[in-house]
Parts: sequence; structure tokens; C-alpha cells
Amino acid sequence: MPRSLLAFLTGLPVALLGGLIGLGGAEFRLPILTGVFGYAVRAAIPLNLAVSFVTLTVSLLIRTGTTPLGTLGPHGGALLSLLAGSVAGAYLGTALAKRLSDRVLESVVFSLLLGVGLLLLLEAFVPFTRGGLNLPPALGIPVGVLLGSGIGIFSSLLGVAGGELLIPTLLLVFGLDIKLAGTGSALISLPTVLTGTLRWRAQGAYLERADLGGVVVPMSLGSVVGALLGGVLLAYAPTGALKFGLGVILLLSAGKTLRDLRRTHAPA
Repeated sequence: MPRSLLAFLTGLPVALLGGLIGLGGAEFRLPILTGVFGYAVRAAIPLNLAVSFVTLTVSLLIRTGTTPLGTLGPHGGALLSLLAGSVAGAYLGTALAKRLSDRVLESVVFSLLLGVGLLLLLEAFVPFTRGGLNLPPALGIPVGVLLGSGIGIFSSLLGVAGGELLIPTLLLVFGLDIKLAGTGSALISLPTVLTGTLRWRAQGAYLERADLGGVVVPMSLGSVVGALLGGVLLAYAPTGALKFGLGVILLLSAGKTLRDLRRTHAPA
């Protein structure tokens, strides 16, 4: 099968499933880029970010049709503080990834996949609901910057948009409802992913045109089609069961990453 067709066909269902549970699907693309296409983790992360940027742009355009950006006005302080921290974290995260050895970077990716998988399993049984800590602005802004920084580092190290952490943060810490949290997450994630993408490019990523034309572009197209289908099917999807199943898949992917890590770096 041609590489570009395989990229399209793998990008479509990942975005479809991710869209059904409110994520971009980048968490599931990373194991595909390493396991199916054979990229090393360090090479797969910037490619994943590039696909995430395209998918996220389309997702935000779709979401603003039902949740206009103006409705986020009352939560502007929380969103701006998270955005500032997230962009700074993405900038620092790519610098951190450059300094880490392949072994340490792969260990970090394993931990992040494991953590997101467990988070999905938890939410399958205990769905996140709107809460909020009612923080005063003097405290809410530094809390937002701090949390956003951690999310930005997570985004740049795994090549994801960070919605799996941003949405619970907006719900549980800042009290947004689920629709606003989804749109707010996309709004924060877009410049965060762009920052990570540009930083990886400055470090020498995206130089191979075969990677861009044969994987990133067709996988992005598949992801856009999948995201659109996910939006149509959202009303009919058993989201709890999907989160459980995808959480299990991520745990299996984390296990495979750990096995590969041990095999690759085992002493001779």
C-alpha cells in the first residue's frame, strides 16, 4: 500500500475516535507514527505536532460555529493566563526535548501515554463535570500560568494539542461548562501547537519533503475528514465506552513503548 494512502487511512479513524471523545487524536497518532511508519520517537513528535496543527485549526473553525468566541469573554482572564503559560511551556518543552537523550525522551513519552490512558479510564467511570475553585484574580492568573506551562511542556514533548489536560483544567479549576471548555481548549492549543511546531522546525525538523508529502499532508487530510465525521456522529456515540476502550489502547501503546525502550537500550 502506498505510504501516503496508509497515512490517510490511519489518520481518519484516529481523528474520528478522538473527535467523538473531545480530543484531537494526537495521543493515538504518535504510536502509529512509531509503530506503523517506523519513525523514532524524536522524529515522530514534530510530525505529530504538524498534523495536530492542521486538525486543530479545522476543529476550531467548526466549533466557533456553535460556540462563538465572544461567549468566552467572561473567562478571558483564565484563558489568557493558561495561554501565556502554555505557549511558554511549549517553547521550553522543545528545548528540553533537544537536551534529553533518546532513552530519556522515550521514557518521558511512555510516562505521558500511560498517564493519558489512565486519565481516560478514570473519566470513563467518573465523568468530569463543571466545578470551579472560584479563585480570586490575584491567585487565578498565576495558577493559570503555572498549569498552562505544564500543559505546554506536555504538548511539545508528545506532539499533542493538550486538550486531554486543558479541558479538565477549565472545567474543574475555572468552572467553564463543557462546550465552552472545548472551544477554550482549542483556542489555547492552536498557538501552543504552532509554537511547538516552529520550535521543532528551528531545530531541524521537517527537512525531509518525503515526510511532509508522504505522511503529514495525507494524514492531516484523513484527520480533517475523521474530525468532520466525528462531529456528525457525536450524538450517537457511547462516549464512556469509547474513553474506556481508547484508554486501554493507550495503556497497550505505553506497554509497547516500554518494551521497545528496554529492547533498544538493553546492554549488549
